[in-house]
Amino acid sequence: DPPTDTPAAKPKTSPKAIKFLFGGLAGLSAGLLRQATYTTTRLGIYTILFEKMTGEDGRPPNFFLKALIGMTAGATGAFVGTPAEVALIRMTADGRLPPDQRRGYSNVFNALARITREEGVATLWRGCVPTMARAVVVNAAQLASYSQSKQALLDSGYFGDDILCHFCASMISGLVTTAASMPVDIVKTRIQNMRMIDGKPEYKNSLEVLVRVVGSEGFFSLWKGFTPYYARLGPHTVLTFIFLEQMNRLYKTYVLDR
Repeated sequence: DPPTDTPAAKPKTSPKAIKFLFGGLAGLSAGLLRQATYTTTRLGIYTILFEKMTGEDGRPPNFFLKALIGMTAGATGAFVGTPAEVALIRMTADGRLPPDQRRGYSNVFNALARITREEGVATLWRGCVPTMARAVVVNAAQLASYSQSKQALLDSGYFGDDILCHFCASMISGLVTTAASMPVDIVKTRIQNMRMIDGKPEYKNSLEVLVRVVGSEGFFSLWKGFTPYYARLGPHTVLTFIFLEQMNRLYKTYVLDR
């Protein structure tokens, strides 16, 4: 008999591929809410305080005052954004838990409602202290180093107050922020994601997390993954400050100067 053509088999989508695709979107709503609360609060407060601390002759505040302003803005923004941060940490970690331990939040609002109902409203601010500590470090480093780098570039005479200057200053800021924030970021993440063991929390405080990480993994493990961390934080910092500068310029041009 002559050979007959058989229809080509349809390619099957691997369950692992589907899990990887949708797993990458886990916590998207929580991430957006976190940016809408934490980032807008810290940048708004920093901009307002920076302008108030600027001298009548236009002289900007010194570096230490910039760092203090950044700390204040960061701590306030972190407190406002902690509930979304808790939801984000839990939702992104859910897929790595055994099936019987998964929480299965459908979105950030479902997560916030269930956490409040099942564990109490105070749980939304679990890890608030290390989160604020991280924000103090991050914003003192990020906001102050950006303002200082931008000022130094402008004073050099080789740059104008344009996107190139903002890009270079924000890349420097991202490098400084990565080095400063990684240790406190490890502490914050582990505390927010810890579970109760025999009715007791896995860690007592931030210091215990640091001691146990350094003792078991080594001192430089606090900066493990520096390159991919900077690869994420660098572009994020660049886009944040470029958009912030452009929006401030438009606001001053079309609102304040009218």
